[in-house]
Amino acid sequence: MTLPLRTISLATAACLLAACGGAPVKTPPPAKPVVQAPLPTPRIGLALGGGAAKGFAHIGVIKMLEASGIQADVVAGTSAGSVVGALYASGMTPYQLQQQAFALDETKIRDVSLFSGGLVKGQKLQDYVNTLLKQQPMQSFKRPFGAVATELSTGKRTVFVRGNAGQAVRASSSIPGVFEPALVGGLRYVDGGVVSPVPVDAARELGADIVIAIDISSKAAGNTPDSMLGIVNQSITIMGQKLGEQELARADIVIRPRVGQIGAADFEQKNVAILEGERATQAAMPQIRSKIAAWQRARAAAIAKRAPPPPVKPACDPSLLDRLGRWIGRDGSCIATD
Repeated sequence: MTLPLRTISLATAACLLAACGGAPVKTPPPAKPVVQAPLPTPRIGLALGGGAAKGFAHIGVIKMLEASGIQADVVAGTSAGSVVGALYASGMTPYQLQQQAFALDETKIRDVSLFSGGLVKGQKLQDYVNTLLKQQPMQSFKRPFGAVATELSTGKRTVFVRGNAGQAVRASSSIPGVFEPALVGGLRYVDGGVVSPVPVDAARELGADIVIAIDISSKAAGNTPDSMLGIVNQSITIMGQKLGEQELARADIVIRPRVGQIGAADFEQKNVAILEGERATQAAMPQIRSKIAAWQRARAAAIAKRAPPPPVKPACDPSLLDRLGRWIGRDGSCIATD
């Protein structure tokens, strides 16, 4: 029996398509919705500067930042900033910080030694801090923390990040001429404000992408102090003013609470200092949000630039098999494998 030529051609085409993986025509699946990747989050660092009783302003800054949805990831502190910074980094809330500030009795942290020229020893400050921290070492804090001090023999800046937190705070707060130098590991240390009044670099070294610096330092303005503490404080201010300006230039945002009228030992003005910290931070919030948004855009662009390009699907040229497949109702084009 002889089959018609058309029947043979159709049978041949069907065999060819079957051998080449032809498949019935399928409706393409609907396109998958595009999911927007979340923006990267910067690590926020706080650099809390020194300023004795002015340091209560740091509590107001932290209160306003957290009320605005911004929490620090790392904290560095100098002198008074190391006291507030250690308590905050350990896990205390802004409300708890304020409670402790209002409950502070100056006699709890002042221990005058009659055998060292009337200087404050600093042991009471160390014990006070460790008691509030429940003897936690710095490496167990909720946030990475660094206390900046100055090694007396070399003038080297030292950042304590591990070990006895109260001892580190004592070293960072040992104002020359007021406190005895603190002895740590056989070396003597004095106030970190001598070399780093606002520890911007320390916050960056702890891993901060954006550093918010809080400058509560006094500026030499022609006034002549009449007390020993005032004279020492003024001397440190003059020595560290230029140095502080250079380091502050490396911060992303600088907050300056208006606490110039508060004296170094004016602990009764703690409420005023806290309020000034809140006001200064509220005024800086647009700049802070702008810096965070700019960092996120730059980071997202850098990540997109490093991402590999999507795979290119091979192009299919029409062929005899394609035409034969369409003729008998089969798709002879390139078969998707995904």
